[in-house]
Amino acid sequence: MSVSSIIEVRPGVRSGKPCFVGTRITVYDVLEYLASGMTIEQIVADFPELSAAHVRAAIEFAALRERRLAAA
Repeated sequence: MSVSSIIEVRPGVRSGKPCFVGTRITVYDVLEYLASGMTIEQIVADFPELSAAHVRAAIEFAALRERRLAAA
């Protein structure tokens, strides 16, 4: 799955922050859970609408964004 097929930005939903398609869960929420020490399995257990692929997509999204910022 590509990041663009899992993550979308919808104006008016969560202030336009990137969310997982079909949810109101933001990429930043998932990244914060990972940073706080939660495992992929714990995140998926707490948010059954997400899969491990969603969590990996959040990490890839952050890496791509960081790469773009570093190149600017």
